[in-house]
Amino acid sequence: MRDISVTRVVIKIGTNTICGEDGHVDSEYLDGVARQVVELEKLGVQSIIVTSGAIGSGSSELGLDESQKDIAHKQACAAVGQAALMLTYRKVFAGYGKSVGQLLLTYNTFSDRKVYLNLRKTVDTLFGLAVVPVINENDVISTDEIGDTFGDNDKLSALVASKVDADLLLMLTDVDGLYDRNPDTDPDAHFIHTVDEITKDIEMMAGDGRNGRSKGGMKSKINAARIAMGSGCNTVIANGRTEDVILRVVQGEDIGTLFSAHSMYSNRERWILYASPRGKISVDAGAEEALKNEGSLLPCGITAVEGRFKEGDVVRLGTFAKGVVNFPSGEIMQLKAACEKEKKEGNGKVRNGSVVVDHCNIVFHD
Repeated sequence: MRDISVTRVVIKIGTNTICGEDGHVDSEYLDGVARQVVELEKLGVQSIIVTSGAIGSGSSELGLDESQKDIAHKQACAAVGQAALMLTYRKVFAGYGKSVGQLLLTYNTFSDRKVYLNLRKTVDTLFGLAVVPVINENDVISTDEIGDTFGDNDKLSALVASKVDADLLLMLTDVDGLYDRNPDTDPDAHFIHTVDEITKDIEMMAGDGRNGRSKGGMKSKINAARIAMGSGCNTVIANGRTEDVILRVVQGEDIGTLFSAHSMYSNRERWILYASPRGKISVDAGAEEALKNEGSLLPCGITAVEGRFKEGDVVRLGTFAKGVVNFPSGEIMQLKAACEKEKKEGNGKVRNGSVVVDHCNIVFHD
């Protein structure tokens, strides 16, 4: 048994798990998911479902294969499939006396702090009303997420887990977990039960494993696990077709591969780190060294500004960090010019209030 304590779990269900051989949503399977979620609620565990399957379900209903689907057709499939998907969720949960609430998200949800805080509030309110949140990416209006940005909702589920303070991210897929080699081609492949650190060797074990219906592979899931681990959230990748897999994993059974949590960032730091940057500020070597020694970013250390952003937006700082800016993009180079003028006049001091990014609003990354 694993020593994990869970009060809030994010359950991510992949396309190949949720859809049957015909591509349509497997209502019998989802009925089992609903039953387990209700059982968890009785045990005091709150469940958030991040679901795939809208594009796959819509494709089957419209009779389209992968070769016939450009971005516009995928969005159309998502529009059709999302309705069928949520109708099935509503039906199976109603059978257990539960209501579900749909949340359609884009990556920008995690970039705007006000929107992100509203997401947390909505999720907490749904739980207060005894409603199960069901989350999907908004494929119908967003093109980035249909590509590689979220990776079949893997990254989305990790971001959700990190933002709503989940204890466990359970990623249900069509494989048992992580192997050191491909078990389909190598009979000596070794199953990895626990990962305490995602090293280069661990990354090399993952393949994309994509097919026409599913965009996420093991590589995508490991990247998602990295986000969750750094947020203090355990992650388990397991076969979604294992009997009562949700209940058993939450209760500590050694099923699937566990990526053990090690909290590295505060809630605000997680928001900064995983937000989509609105622009980039390049800095010189002196400024980079100062920032890494717990200094703030001053105008004189800036070499270039890219993009258009406003005060309070998250931007990249060189290639080593992200931060929240105190000034809009149009003013920063003006501040730099004023700073350079002061230096030429022999003053060398920066005016109070001219700090472009405060150290407390900077998060470094690999």
